[in-house]
Amino acid sequence: MKRSTFLILSIAGVYSAVLHAAAWSVNNFLMTGPKAYLTYSSSVAAGAHSGMEECKFQFGWERWNCPESALQLSTHNRLRSATRETSFVHAISSAGVMYTLTRNCSMGDFESCGCDDSRNGRVGGRGWVWGGCSDNVEFGERISKLFVDALETGHDTRALINLHNNEVGRLAVKATMKRACKCHGVSGSCSIQTCWLQLAEFREIGNYLKIKYDQAHKLEMDKRRMRAGNSADSRGATAETFHHVHATELVFLEDSPDYCTRNASLGHHGTEGRECLQTGKNLSQWEKRSCRRLCTECGLRVEERRTEVVASCNCKFHWCCTVRCEQCRQLVAKHFCARRDTAAPNHIKQRNKGHKR
Repeated sequence: MKRSTFLILSIAGVYSAVLHAAAWSVNNFLMTGPKAYLTYSSSVAAGAHSGMEECKFQFGWERWNCPESALQLSTHNRLRSATRETSFVHAISSAGVMYTLTRNCSMGDFESCGCDDSRNGRVGGRGWVWGGCSDNVEFGERISKLFVDALETGHDTRALINLHNNEVGRLAVKATMKRACKCHGVSGSCSIQTCWLQLAEFREIGNYLKIKYDQAHKLEMDKRRMRAGNSADSRGATAETFHHVHATELVFLEDSPDYCTRNASLGHHGTEGRECLQTGKNLSQWEKRSCRRLCTECGLRVEERRTEVVASCNCKFHWCCTVRCEQCRQLVAKHFCARRDTAAPNHIKQRNKGHKR
């Protein structure tokens, strides 16, 4: 085995561990992609991972909670799901890869990349000019496309949807960028400012895409024309549908399945056994309703369990310079969805249909 081939296979194995067993992993590209881009592979893997972690945060208290199987459903897979949820998976993963590549570029991790100074010296607005070191999102966008979009090899409607949602994620990184400025002038008068663009926190990008998820548009395809297969009529139907879709709008093709119940073949675990929130400080209304959404509306009951937790307490500062804490034990009440002892009335078995999560 040639040394270069061995290197690619070794790196693929490492990133398989990073991304668990997810089929979306960067391995697909590493096995066939240009050797020059191995420089960026660790950033791609880290970006995909951060995207999925953000997905889990955004859907932590919903029926679909971004399980590990989400990656396996998103691209090269016999199931090729095209639901509202997989549209978010594509967008947040693509955003994560672009974000990490851009950040690592600005940090000087790549020899071939540096700050974006293309606008430096131009007047940006009243009292400020472009300058400083802007995050090079053009670089991050270009390289992330090479990795992420290359994973989609199909030529059908689902492939177009996946590529579109990948782009929505990349546009989200750009849309959330912030302008940072530094004052100049005599005695700090700030008579003129030098400003540059920098990445927002990735959580803000996650929040942005979650709103896009809530507003996602279902594509209504002309099934009669689509049945024509790969003919010009079929391609025309697809082109007409995408003509009315905005570039920043997430799209999906199929209604979401019932996430209340377990479906092993689709990788859905159901909500039985899931933790939900009823009491606690600073809970949002969405979190406070999680027990109703995850348990009651899925035909389950809310079960309270008391568990003992160990936490640091009575912490004291000691000169100089340590903090010493005691370990305290306390009983904490947690709530979980459990199966009902008797058959539940039909009126409370509200199932997850379409957009309802």
